[in-house]
Amino acid sequence: MYSEKVMEHFMDPKNVGVLKDADGVGQVGNPVCGDMMTFYIKVKDDHLAAVKFQTFGCGAAIAVSSIVSEMAMGKSLDEAMKITNQDVADELGGLPGNKMHCSNLGADALHTAIEDYRTGGKTEAKPLPEKKKKATDLSCPYCDGPMEGFEGVCRTCDVEFEDCPDCGDIKKKGAECPHCGLTKPRV
Repeated sequence: MYSEKVMEHFMDPKNVGVLKDADGVGQVGNPVCGDMMTFYIKVKDDHLAAVKFQTFGCGAAIAVSSIVSEMAMGKSLDEAMKITNQDVADELGGLPGNKMHCSNLGADALHTAIEDYRTGGKTEAKPLPEKKKKATDLSCPYCDGPMEGFEGVCRTCDVEFEDCPDCGDIKKKGAECPHCGLTKPRV
């Protein structure tokens, strides 16, 4: 399902953390999937001298954040702004269809941090907002089948879902939450 490179960046993410004196901060989130990313950048001579991130989300979101930070490091601001969602997915060796939105978040968070720098910079990072996600009009995380109007069961693969009491995201009934249970220690 995931490429070797995705697994490598999920298991050993690069550039995790906060730059307290960041020149720019970019925070994005997807309320449908619940992934949240915050990128912090330090700029020197119009180039990215440091890039750090904090991510709350699935393994793909963590891998995307890690690879985006590596792709951007040392680039000029204009070059970093040209990193596309497809560039991110390609660099990771592809992502499953139901995880492609993660590559959008990574590039968007980086671009938002650069725009923050360009429009004044030195902003304080905002805390990650509490997720209030409900599964409507999304793909099943297990079979990629459509879940039109969440009814608690994927009609394609017959997996039963429930809300996670910790993060509010949907998870397989009776199973550990793949969103907060697997990523809490890493973010």
